[in-house]
Amino acid sequence: MAAGMKKLSKTFVWILMGMLIVGLAGFGAVNFTGSVGSVAVVGDQEVSVDDYARELQREQRALEAQTGQRMPIAQLTTLGLDRVVLGRLIAIAALDQESSDLGLSIGDENLFEEISRIEAFQDPAGNFSRENYQFALENIGLNERAFEADLRRESARTLVQGAVMVGTEMPDTLRDTLTNYIGARRSFDWLVIDPASIALTAVEPSEEELRAFYDANIDQFTLPRTKVITYAALRPDALVDEIEVDEAALQQLFNDRSDEYQVPERRLVERLVFADQDAAASAKAQLDINGTTFEALVENRGLTLQDIDMGDVTMGDLGTAAQDVFSAEVGTVVGPLDSDLGPALYRVNGRLEARVTQLDDVRDELRAELATDRARRLIETRAEDINDMLAGGATLEELEQEPGMELGQIDWHTGSSDGIAAYDGFRSVASAVTIEDFPEVEFLEDGSLFALRLDEELEPRPEPFEDAQDKLRAAWQDNRLQEAMKAEADRVAALLRSGDDLPEDLILTSEEGLTRTAFIEAAPQEMMIRVFDMAPGDVAVVSDPRATAVVRLTEELPVAETPEMAALSEAMGTQLDQALAQALFEAFVQDVQTRAAPRIDPQALSAVHANFQ
Repeated sequence: MAAGMKKLSKTFVWILMGMLIVGLAGFGAVNFTGSVGSVAVVGDQEVSVDDYARELQREQRALEAQTGQRMPIAQLTTLGLDRVVLGRLIAIAALDQESSDLGLSIGDENLFEEISRIEAFQDPAGNFSRENYQFALENIGLNERAFEADLRRESARTLVQGAVMVGTEMPDTLRDTLTNYIGARRSFDWLVIDPASIALTAVEPSEEELRAFYDANIDQFTLPRTKVITYAALRPDALVDEIEVDEAALQQLFNDRSDEYQVPERRLVERLVFADQDAAASAKAQLDINGTTFEALVENRGLTLQDIDMGDVTMGDLGTAAQDVFSAEVGTVVGPLDSDLGPALYRVNGRLEARVTQLDDVRDELRAELATDRARRLIETRAEDINDMLAGGATLEELEQEPGMELGQIDWHTGSSDGIAAYDGFRSVASAVTIEDFPEVEFLEDGSLFALRLDEELEPRPEPFEDAQDKLRAAWQDNRLQEAMKAEADRVAALLRSGDDLPEDLILTSEEGLTRTAFIEAAPQEMMIRVFDMAPGDVAVVSDPRATAVVRLTEELPVAETPEMAALSEAMGTQLDQALAQALFEAFVQDVQTRAAPRIDPQALSAVHANFQ
């Protein structure tokens, strides 16, 4: 019996072991090599689980630092960053395989030289320290053999990369073509048609004309995507009348603002300090006999008027010099007088009278401020009750029964800025609200609270003809003016093409040697583009909503031979060489990867993701 139980127990243990093995296999414990050691095999090279997890974590931390938000693995995979990391590691492994196939490696002597140059492995004297070497590797969880193998592979990859990229040069033709395009210059004459010079008779459009213009320019009268929003709001202004402000509070606020309401007499003063009394007295004597000016004295000291400007000062700011300075007339120089920096001359530039404000003068202003502030606090205390009412099923229409609460509706879109839509707080909530959202209490910048509900969302649609009358008439008249300006521009262009003289009131402006990047504020934005499509002698009319201009090209000029253009050409050549080298290297890496035939283990990837923090 005992033997039978022992045999049964042993059988049960083997069943459990079998279930465990099956479970581990389903978890991803088995891949190419029989254990979770790599997520991919590239030729004879492996992309280890640790390398993949480490690179993925580095990418995660970089993104979190950039966004300031936690980035779980699900979000990383949604953004495709896991594929980016895996692709980068596979490319590195493919280069390692290519280096191995080519037999590239650095010798022990070169390897030691590379290691010795790493500061973390050096002693205070800058020499290689084996103790520091071992300690630094232990801190990052590597042994010497693994680190040195990684360093050999990295050096071999660098050799391969250098062999492909170094010495790569783009033909000079492309550099010169781009330089000539950027640096090409044009000289031309131009003038803008002044709308004020267009004499239009007053014409009122008929309904047929308006209808035709409306149909032909329907894009101008298309309303944007709109949210029909009902809102309830409680504003401080609605509660101000209910707030009682006592006299003591008014007096206290008035006293707190004493610096604002009780402003003493002041002077605008400049102070020029001298090393000693004799120097100051000599300078004052020269001023008295008109032998110099105060500005000259300042300049002789190596100073500017800004350096010696004291701004507006009170008697208390000037110490013992206060009485003389405040007794002086505006524009005079007094001194020498003592100052905290030594003997000085003072010039009085202005007189600011004392300003005394009584409480009665600002009583209404202070009362409104205190009442509004208390109304804001009252709103804050009522916010929780209102939110509870909404959570309990109360509608915005029912909230209107609450004291001070207003109910309104707005057709809101991203360009709305009237009424409650002028507040950033409202626009932020309105832009995010959906039809499924329930109203919740939010706050505006002025302390008001509000709650809103999306009733309907309207797709872009034409504004009804009857509702667009004001906008339509203004657009019709503007279009009439634009057409008249274009006709005048065509007339001027015809005169220029025929060589006839322009009327005296039309004056051409000449530009010499401008490049494509030149900006002329008064001209249409497209004018410089048009100029470079013209031949010498050509005349063109260029229009945009800002202006209508006539332009005549007078001369085509080559690239200016300046140091700036030479530097630009050289920099462009360097950039093109680098771009070509990078493109060649990317093509080489793609070819290497194709020949290495990477094999990815999805189970190993899933296991890493499942355990990723």
